[in-house]
Amino acid sequence: MGAIYRRELGSFFNSALGWVFLTVFYLGAGVLLCLFTLVRRTADMAGFFSWMRLIMVLVLPLLTMPLLSEERGKKTDQGLLTAPVSLTGIVMGKYLAALTLYAIGIAIFFLYALILSFFGAVTWSIVISNVIALFLLGAAFMAITLFFSSLTENQFVAYIIGLGILLFLYMFDWCSSALQVWSESLTIDVLSNIFSGLSKAMSSVSFYTRIYDFAYGLFDVSGVLLYVSTAVLFNFFTVRVLEARRWK
Repeated sequence: MGAIYRRELGSFFNSALGWVFLTVFYLGAGVLLCLFTLVRRTADMAGFFSWMRLIMVLVLPLLTMPLLSEERGKKTDQGLLTAPVSLTGIVMGKYLAALTLYAIGIAIFFLYALILSFFGAVTWSIVISNVIALFLLGAAFMAITLFFSSLTENQFVAYIIGLGILLFLYMFDWCSSALQVWSESLTIDVLSNIFSGLSKAMSSVSFYTRIYDFAYGLFDVSGVLLYVSTAVLFNFFTVRVLEARRWK
């Protein structure tokens, strides 16, 4: 796994992909920082972190789209699958390399907070909890998009599918809130109870509902379990996909 990890991490910086990702990520983060802190003359980063979740949806599929689809498209996947390394090692090496680059990206938020601390009071507990939440959320999202990257040999298709899935998850919480509002406005008890039940069910598995406690500096164990279990589950699915391909 270590060899795969080092190769993939090095390839990010030896090609344009890693630099493009960091450029787009930092550009989006810089714009949001200006809009929600500098323009408003505040050190409160709550709005910044809230909108960074949308930036993640747009850029995270860039990292994972080529990791497996490119190997399959270039017909180099068979050499990789027959290499003296476990399939779990292959998947985890690629996954952890992408996760490392993402961690490098979000680490700059501490620098942002440090700069803002010269102009106002920064609540460091909230900054740290938000960065942890974004890291965990990103870890879950990258496992999901890596799985879909393993299903196709076209990088663009992998990106579009990954983007679509993450947008769906991004809207999931909004749909849950909308159902709750509708349930409260309905006068028919049966429909109201159905909508209310659906809203609660969607909220219980929503990735973004779990992040709200982190946004206020609270450590949510259930949220950590959701993100970590999602990452483990989808990496397991990816291993199974490669295993099925190995035996074809």
